[in-house]
Amino acid sequence: MKKIVVENLSKKYQKNIEAVKKINFTIDDQDFFVLLGPSGCGKSTTLRLIGGLETTSNGTIYLDNEDITNLDPKDRDLAIVFQNYALYPHMNVKKNLSFSLRLKKLSKNYINSKIDEVSKLLKIEDILERKPSELSGGQRQRVALGRALVRNPKAFLLDEPLSNLDARLRAIMRTELIKIQKKLKATFIYVTHDQVEAMTMASKICIMNNGKILQIGSPNEVYKRPNCVFVANFLANPLNNIFKSDLSVSDNDIILKIFNKKIDRNYFNFKFNHTQIFLSIRPEHIYLEERSDTLLIESKIEVVENLGHENILCVKVNDSNDSIYLRTNTTSKYKSNENINIYIDLKKMLYFDSKSEKILGE
Repeated sequence: MKKIVVENLSKKYQKNIEAVKKINFTIDDQDFFVLLGPSGCGKSTTLRLIGGLETTSNGTIYLDNEDITNLDPKDRDLAIVFQNYALYPHMNVKKNLSFSLRLKKLSKNYINSKIDEVSKLLKIEDILERKPSELSGGQRQRVALGRALVRNPKAFLLDEPLSNLDARLRAIMRTELIKIQKKLKATFIYVTHDQVEAMTMASKICIMNNGKILQIGSPNEVYKRPNCVFVANFLANPLNNIFKSDLSVSDNDIILKIFNKKIDRNYFNFKFNHTQIFLSIRPEHIYLEERSDTLLIESKIEVVENLGHENILCVKVNDSNDSIYLRTNTTSKYKSNENINIYIDLKKMLYFDSKSEKILGE
């Protein structure tokens, strides 16, 4: 079982810059484990620490119950695919693929069989004689992945491998990577800042910020139940509606100042010792027709964004400076400056502490 365990891992650079701060996680065999976060959050540093490309300041890394913290990269049996592909420009594709095998002085028959196997898997059999300068971005990405695949490592480390591709090719390669990972039954550790990549590819998502881990879980878990405001904000497409609002208690009702509406306190699953909170409601949980357990909000349309398969409406809440985003189908004929009633799903609303920014009601 190729399990990777990280315990109290830290990385400090000069001037006491702490890129990774005592993080802990476990990656199980055959996981597609995605490290997700904004630039500078520590995700790539974490990957490089696991791969041995950076030395740890503190903490321990285990692979198959073996402490690999201080092993050289060549002794860890891990394959790394970089963002810039790192192909040898003077070698053709076949020589790039076979380089690590030739270093091990393996037989020509074995090397040729591995190249044949991997090139068919990646659909690059017809470009084996070309050099990297003669390849498209997508082809280079496949060759870089192929160079890792020929080794049969214990795990694959991928550092934003799709970021240099255009949107269409990224979508295609996402699907290809998922297929390859499942076919090989391999463990993938994948770094990205793109939440679409994380949601579509991961079996587990690890969300990081400022060198710390904020939440680990399946895509559904972290999307539906973010544990803090940052996760709720970051894991959103196109975006999440998050507001800070005063609240007050009136008999059996709660009044949220942002909407100036009374809401039955039974919709709130936390103690009312707060006078201010963050509230979150995703665009897909706001409707254009009344349903059960919804709150009516009078508003005016500011912008209609046509995405082809759907429209995104940006509406301004009446008597407020706050804007709300919601999704609608393209058959809806709404226009800017049009008055509109929207209905917020009260059962989908999430609430967070205004100081700690942690979710309430856990």
